[in-house]
Amino acid sequence: MSSNREKTTTRLESRTGGRPATNGVIPGQFALSVGKPNLPAPDGWQWIPLSDVARLESGHTPSRKHPEYWGGDIPWIGIKDAVDNHGRTIFDTYQHTNKLGIENSSARILPTNTVCLSRTASIGYVVAMGRPMATSQDFVNWVCSEELDFRFLRAVLLAESESYLRFASGTTHQTIYYPEVKAFHICLPPLSEQRAIAAILSGFDDKIDLNRRMNATLEATARALFQSWFVDFDPVRAKAEGRQPEGMDAATAALFPDSFEERELGMIPRGWAVSSVGYEFKITMGQSPPGDTYNETGEGMPFYQGRRDFGFRFPTQRVYCTQPTRLAEAGDTLVSVRAPVGDLNMTLDLCSIGRGVGAIRHCSGSRSFTYYAAHFLKLYFDYYNGEGTVFGAINSAGFRKIPFLHVPPELVQQFDCMVSPFDDAIENNERSIMSLAETRDALLPKLISGEVRVFDEGTSEEVLA
Repeated sequence: MSSNREKTTTRLESRTGGRPATNGVIPGQFALSVGKPNLPAPDGWQWIPLSDVARLESGHTPSRKHPEYWGGDIPWIGIKDAVDNHGRTIFDTYQHTNKLGIENSSARILPTNTVCLSRTASIGYVVAMGRPMATSQDFVNWVCSEELDFRFLRAVLLAESESYLRFASGTTHQTIYYPEVKAFHICLPPLSEQRAIAAILSGFDDKIDLNRRMNATLEATARALFQSWFVDFDPVRAKAEGRQPEGMDAATAALFPDSFEERELGMIPRGWAVSSVGYEFKITMGQSPPGDTYNETGEGMPFYQGRRDFGFRFPTQRVYCTQPTRLAEAGDTLVSVRAPVGDLNMTLDLCSIGRGVGAIRHCSGSRSFTYYAAHFLKLYFDYYNGEGTVFGAINSAGFRKIPFLHVPPELVQQFDCMVSPFDDAIENNERSIMSLAETRDALLPKLISGEVRVFDEGTSEEVLA
């Protein structure tokens, strides 16, 4: 390793504090250990203290009693940021602090490419900073030296996800404490090999991120069309003013009325009726199966219990059920009905749903109309998440009585014809994401353990036992 290690890792004194590193040894699965393990390293690699090649930094939360410490221009990483961006480089956060908040707390601004690992309660979420940021005390953070590619460290931390409970302790909440973190050792290849490994994994991540960006654009476009037609009533307003609806052919424009009328929900297109979710949609409320009939081994039918299973569009965390009690069809919109109410996903395949989820489908059968309509029930869902609610939830009766317009069937059909190709593309992209992630995750431990060796960017050689 480089002789200038001390120079590259001590540019800024770490402020982790607390007890010194433990003397114990707890081996991980592949390339990370508490203490130096009695394990062989691949040829040319070596087990070294992680602190030899990266500066360990803690995080902190500026006081919530001082609102002036919040709302600035410094991104601040909390657990939700890590959960929603696990394994990725993060460029913005849900909350921001400011110079005053940093100066009056133990938080510090860490540089781009700092690698962060959640260590309390929700252990094992990993992100890298895409710009200078601060973090909460729920994270341990590493500023990599010139001898450690941050992407390689991120890959090691991701691959070791099942090791963190070995490293953790605690009765109420499992926590990886600083004596163990300070004792972390990493099995490190030469920098050129680190970069080659990172390049391969980044190739998968880049394709996944591209598909995600495409999906976000497609969904935003479809949602804007739904809002224009069925929330803002732009085509009706245009016709009422004697104008041709913008960007719309004559046949589609003819499906909209040219005036409004006053109804219970305010001014709505003339001839449309005020109805309810119960009349306009088929609703299936989830029910949990017997406790010994679901598992994580892949046996049975995919089972979704609540919002923690939800991804960007389709559920991502899967448990399986051998005796399902309530089913959702492929293409149904899933709605979280408990704490909080109103988060949305869409099913890819037939699945079982638990009591934290409801499945809905418009009576026309249109999956697209259903999904985008559900986004605009947000005001009603927010009511169930309001202040004073001990445990936000909506039951079947409350769900069914939510007001909803009866949209003429020919307009629902036209919307579906226009938007279904977008949703088909989103589904295809999502299935591609799942396939790419599966291949990447299978390759990850082989690369960072040295089972598969990479000698330059683009070539590899499997080292056989």
